[in-house]
Amino acid sequence: MDVARLGELERAVMDVLWARPEPASVRAVHAALADRGLAYTTVMTVLTRLAAKNVVRRERAGRAWLYAPAATREEYVAELMLEALELTGDRGSALVRFAQSVTSDEADALRQALEREEKT
Repeated sequence: MDVARLGELERAVMDVLWARPEPASVRAVHAALADRGLAYTTVMTVLTRLAAKNVVRRERAGRAWLYAPAATREEYVAELMLEALELTGDRGSALVRFAQSVTSDEADALRQALEREEKT
């Protein structure tokens, strides 16, 4: 997946897709975002752009396209975090600063993940 920072509308569309267990048509995403008053063509354009960025996969279903996330929300966020680490000249310092800013529950989750990784 080509990690791309998402704009506000792109995030809203991705929230719809991440919440669904199956791929969605433009019509279904448009309906889920009805409270925003968006034009159908706006939703179609956003989905097309997300497909071009490889953030969503699309497949033909008759005359319509169905869209699904290319990665889970968690995988996407992890890729963004790794991309951010690439921006620093000192990854270790950035990681330490990040670790100092997390809650104790989050630190426990990180510790457990690292311990599981060491066992494999």
